[in-house]
Amino acid sequence: MANRTLTTSIIAKAAVRILENELGIAGKVYRGYEDEFEKKVNGYTVGETISIRRPTDFTVRDGAVASNQDVVEGKLTLTVNKQKGIDFGFTSKELTLEIDELSERVIRPAMIQLANQVDKDVHLLSKEVPNWVGTPGETVKTFADFAKATERLDEYGVPQGDRSSFLSPADFWGLMGTQTNLYMNGPATGAYREGTLGKIAGIETFMAQNVATFTAGTRAGSPLINGSITSATITYDAVKDTMTQAIGIDGLGGATQTVKAGDVFTIAGVYAVNPVTKEPLPFLKQFVVMADATAATNAATLTIAPAMIWTGAQKNVNVQGVTDLDNQAVTFVGAAAGNFRQNLVFHRNAFALVMIPLVSPPGAVDVARESYKGVSARLIPYYDGVNDKSSYRLDILYGLKTVDQRLAVRLSGSA
Repeated sequence: MANRTLTTSIIAKAAVRILENELGIAGKVYRGYEDEFEKKVNGYTVGETISIRRPTDFTVRDGAVASNQDVVEGKLTLTVNKQKGIDFGFTSKELTLEIDELSERVIRPAMIQLANQVDKDVHLLSKEVPNWVGTPGETVKTFADFAKATERLDEYGVPQGDRSSFLSPADFWGLMGTQTNLYMNGPATGAYREGTLGKIAGIETFMAQNVATFTAGTRAGSPLINGSITSATITYDAVKDTMTQAIGIDGLGGATQTVKAGDVFTIAGVYAVNPVTKEPLPFLKQFVVMADATAATNAATLTIAPAMIWTGAQKNVNVQGVTDLDNQAVTFVGAAAGNFRQNLVFHRNAFALVMIPLVSPPGAVDVARESYKGVSARLIPYYDGVNDKSSYRLDILYGLKTVDQRLAVRLSGSA
């Protein structure tokens, strides 16, 4: 059978299918918000946004007397602001090859790189997750280590289904070694012969070579809350769209000490609560720093999430022993300036990814825009007549958002 000349559309179709198949963590997050964008004939441009409503909470009344509650809805903004691409070229001779051969030689390696970039960007959202269990720097080596993440999700009432975990190679293989000792033929055989873990405690478990590494700030000393923080300091209505709060700390080791976006800490006397019953949980609430900060003398102002809501339907902290957090001890998770792998365990709805078609540029010829299972790619050719070479630029456009921080947890092992 004679070879056929490959068209832009054929190459784009092959590329987008390989790209979708190679996605790791990006394939396990929520993908439904593409439908929220206005349908356009010519595609989308960088910078377009949609609004996502935060779920509402209510308190349960006691008795027969009605007590109406105001419905206060917050919203998030998701922006499609990441345009990534791969560029490659073929001679006319190469374009007469069968698509299977071209896919293996050129398209698949290119799409693997592009998929890894999307996965890396999704994994970097771990810096916005305040929940962190285990001891940073320790490898996950046992089921008990892994189960700490499951326990934390359960404590926060996270739905049982649609949970996934992505572990660094060291943590994945550390956990794998324990599975080969099980007296269960399926899991033990899969771990030993296939190098697969499957579901553990109801969580799909994967190894990811591009798990993010977080470098903590140089924060040292004995930091304390600097300034009054009481039940009246912040209302949900004031922070419903950002769920962030500015707080002061002092007692750092001196000027130029840093606190990094992604640093996690607890405050003495501030406990987590069950999101449904609002009853206190037996562990301190964890907060995450959302922007880098540098100390002046020994003090700094931090932007943190979530904001502390002391009362009402959106209550998320239970403060014990004090009525004002001024001078309460602040304890950071992990050693100062440490490098920590960010293993993630999460429910699908914790993060959102939208990937939408790029515009077909005016003046461009033979543009191919293909979508497959929620993945969209645009391929544009341009020709070098001197060298008889066809070059192609393949672009994707996407946006990412941490939708609900409560639905994810960072996981480290135990000493």
